Amino acid sequence: MSENKHHLETRIIRTRVPSSVHNEQVTPIYVSSGFNFESAEMARAVYAGEEPGYVYSRWKNPNNDELISRMCILEGAEAGLTAASGMAAMYTLLTGLLSSGDHVVAARALFSATNQIIDNTLPRWGISHSYFEGPEPETWEAAFTPQTRLCIVESPSNPALSLVDIGRLAELCRARDVVLVVDNTFATPIVQQPLALGAHLVVHSTTKFLDGQGRTIGGVIVGEEPLIEELFNFSRSTGPTLSSFNAWILSLSLELLPLRMERHCANALALATRLQERSDIANVLYPYLPSHPQYALARKQMKAGGGIVTFEIAGGVERGRRFLNALQMCDIVTNLGDARTIATHPASTTHSKLSEEQRLAAGITAGLVRVSVGLEHVDDIIDDIEQALDESI
Repeated sequence: MSENKHHLETRIIRTRVPSSVHNEQVTPIYVSSGFNFESAEMARAVYAGEEPGYVYSRWKNPNNDELISRMCILEGAEAGLTAASGMAAMYTLLTGLLSSGDHVVAARALFSATNQIIDNTLPRWGISHSYFEGPEPETWEAAFTPQTRLCIVESPSNPALSLVDIGRLAELCRARDVVLVVDNTFATPIVQQPLALGAHLVVHSTTKFLDGQGRTIGGVIVGEEPLIEELFNFSRSTGPTLSSFNAWILSLSLELLPLRMERHCANALALATRLQERSDIANVLYPYLPSHPQYALARKQMKAGGGIVTFEIAGGVERGRRFLNALQMCDIVTNLGDARTIATHPASTTHSKLSEEQRLAAGITAGLVRVSVGLEHVDDIIDDIEQALDESI
């Protein structure tokens, strides 16, 4: 069986940069800032891009290349680049592709830091924007203008888990020569592959599920090669570089991503199902629950429901705080995607810089709790969540 016929899980594990003269089994950490050339002519050729090779770790590094190779396999991408954080990746993408006079279309339900860039930073350079409200495709077209260069969405969204029909939006964007970017952090490529649905680029905060243990900060962009080349040239000059150490950790983390996501998704569905049975929970949101307003779309474009469950606690923000304080096993952390189960109150933490109007438009109510469901035994997760709910009444 040839290498390209191997299953995805095999290809992730078996894709790596070539071994050194020591024939190590695990790729070493390449901490060198620069790389030697055998001759002046080789230096010239590598610098000019006429020959493969490494020049300077701000540009490329073997550890970053291995990570990108594995991410391209996972997402079905032609090329990619890394960044020092998820938001560094997002900032690189937006500022690397947009120019003064361009227009951005975005879903209202985005990570709040992305909203901040679109609302407050891009206008400084004459880049305008429009948001479309809600998931209905009929509302999208009015947001586009002749100057629209890029459209960005997050599906499922953080934290309200609203979905966008990526295939429908991709058709609209491609008809208008607009670059469609999908933040796939919540789903991961194990659950959803936006490029296969028609998107041009996918961005991840690798800090979340791709790492899986809360050890690193990082970001990655993958997609169509001409766009990645444009972004690489921009990144090479501006320097939002992911460290070789973090790239090394993340590359190894991907080897177990399919197994981890299978457990995250199973535990999350079990927790969401149990929470639906409680009378003191006003609303439980999970894409693979039949009660989710976009359940049919979730089944169409996602292979599972993901590892995040959100729910509305009857009693608002004060009850939400009492719930968090009553947790005994689960952690209170604003990160997500760890092996450990994590609970967060978005309105007072991750999305606190948004106005109340902006939060409500994104589906973030005062009593909304986001749970990143971990890999512990599902009975222990459910027991801790339920005892905290009981204690908070």
